[in-house]
Amino acid sequence: MPRLFIGLEIPASVAQSLAMMRGGLPGARWIDPENYHLTLRFIGDIDAALAREIAAILDRVQRGAFELRFDGLSSFGGRKPRAVVAAAVPVAPLMELQAEQERLLQRLGLEPDGRKFTPHVTLARLRDSSSRQVADYLTARGHYRSGSFQVSRFVLFSSRTSVGGGPYVVEADYPLTEPELRRA
Repeated sequence: MPRLFIGLEIPASVAQSLAMMRGGLPGARWIDPENYHLTLRFIGDIDAALAREIAAILDRVQRGAFELRFDGLSSFGGRKPRAVVAAAVPVAPLMELQAEQERLLQRLGLEPDGRKFTPHVTLARLRDSSSRQVADYLTARGHYRSGSFQVSRFVLFSSRTSVGGGPYVVEADYPLTEPELRRA
């Protein structure tokens, strides 16, 4: 039974600059840069037949490539922080891509994602980091900003249940090109 999610890969140069933000936060388990990704939609554990349906329906997405960048670090979890993340600028093409994928998955009978889509890359998962330690870390490093990069495809990833995430496997990829340039 595969565990699937749809996401964007992070270019090596951007992953390297994000990796420079690692360290200096007690209780943080830092994600390996090769596992950085931006999740568009977590699907979860499903059977092989539904996985094939999902792979097929995602091929209907016809959108153009777009530019993306990260602007700032923050944390998720409020008073009990559970993750440090790099926030992606929520540009219209990204938000529209995610919304279309959500609609397609609901057509297949998947429940709507209960959380509002907040585009980000998780840099660290937090165990025993206090809100004060996280605030201090974000004060020192929270002004991070990446260069822009082109998003020219999205991917269907699979993963195994593991501590800290990864390794992730690309099960299918979907180019973001104008409709007349799409593969047959």
